[in-house]
Amino acid sequence: MPELPEVEAARRALQEHCVGKRIVSCAAADDTKVIDGVARDRLEAALVGRTIAAARRKGKNLWLALDSPPHPTFQFGMAGAIYIKGVELSKYKRSAVSPTEEWPSKYSKLFVQMDDGLEFSFTDKRRFAKIRLVDNPETVPPISELGPDALFQPMKLDDFMKSLSRKNVPIKSLLLDQSFISGIGNWMADEVLYQARIHPMQTASKISKDKCATLLLCLKEVIDKSLEVGADSSQFPENWIFHSREKRPGKAFVDGKKIDFLTVGGRTSAYVPELQKLDGADVAASGSKRREDKEHGDDKKSRKGTSSPKPAKGRVKEAKGSSGKAANASDDGDVEEEAKPAKRGRKQSARAAIVSTQNAGGTLGDEDSDEDKEVEEDAKPAKRGRKQIGKTMKSSSKDADDEDGDDEADDKIETKQGKRRGQKTQPSEAKSLPNEGQDAGPARRSQRKARQT
Repeated sequence: MPELPEVEAARRALQEHCVGKRIVSCAAADDTKVIDGVARDRLEAALVGRTIAAARRKGKNLWLALDSPPHPTFQFGMAGAIYIKGVELSKYKRSAVSPTEEWPSKYSKLFVQMDDGLEFSFTDKRRFAKIRLVDNPETVPPISELGPDALFQPMKLDDFMKSLSRKNVPIKSLLLDQSFISGIGNWMADEVLYQARIHPMQTASKISKDKCATLLLCLKEVIDKSLEVGADSSQFPENWIFHSREKRPGKAFVDGKKIDFLTVGGRTSAYVPELQKLDGADVAASGSKRREDKEHGDDKKSRKGTSSPKPAKGRVKEAKGSSGKAANASDDGDVEEEAKPAKRGRKQSARAAIVSTQNAGGTLGDEDSDEDKEVEEDAKPAKRGRKQIGKTMKSSSKDADDEDGDDEADDKIETKQGKRRGQKTQPSEAKSLPNEGQDAGPARRSQRKARQT
């Protein structure tokens, strides 16, 4: 992405080829996301007839100082780029426009023609750039909020040390903070820290004076060397981490040493663990954090172990009206039957009784887990109170009477139901089944007569 070297290369090209020339025509894109805070026709009218007095930059922002205000400013974002027709400029991956494309490019956001026929265009493929029109660019945001420019306003060692001493944040995060120092982006920060042999998570306030001096020196060297080749990354030194920082973990190396990756300040950071080590108290803090993370992870796993088993990954949801057997897709792509939920309260027991009576020998699918949030057509409501359980038992008994014509099925249903909370236990005589061939009904009547006598 465009950082200080890329934006500075564009500024130098504009300074060399466009300063002192008058704008005779321009065309702004109909893109209110990029053309920010000004109508396209007003932007065009403000530029035509004006002479470019200078091309200026601070951090990743560039602006054209015209012979009178207002002045156009360019915030490059992720893929902003300047193209001058007939002039070779460095191209970076996210902004490169093919030379075979029409001119101006379809990605052009502002096209300008000079009085000598020279043309330039500001393009943006990703539409994160901003073009603004302001009277005094250095007095309004975002330029007014920037810290000292890393190239034009280099810090002195004592001032740098004093600034770091007040910052208890990772040095990588601090370098990316444009209000602290402007122009440094993700790839520059990684490169500077690698060259200085400083871990990206090192707390800024804990960096020694010698390391601070090395850091300032490496920052200057990275900027100077990248500008020597016009910000053409293909010509950066071979021993820079830049060339391997976008490779996959395990396949990224620099000078034969493994590159590792971590996230600092929300940005992926490349570093070499063998060379970039944490110093002082940060070592203990890092080790303590790793132990806490491990303990937290172990505790989380142990809590998970007490609950119902976690369904396999890649669950395949079953269509409504199916037989009820849900399937899971395992990690290797095989499909296996879903394990039934471990937690089954009394709310499901009445449902089990219905299944055993109406669908003898059949299988009814389990209720979907909370993760799926789906309800099958043949599934009964999840909430079942004691009243509903009683109704279900009566319904089951009635169906059994209609089907078998005697009391034996009712006895079986009661046996399968088991004891319910709040349900009175049947007398001990009712629990014993009649002998084979003996009629259950008369046996109970004879017992009642005996008690009356």
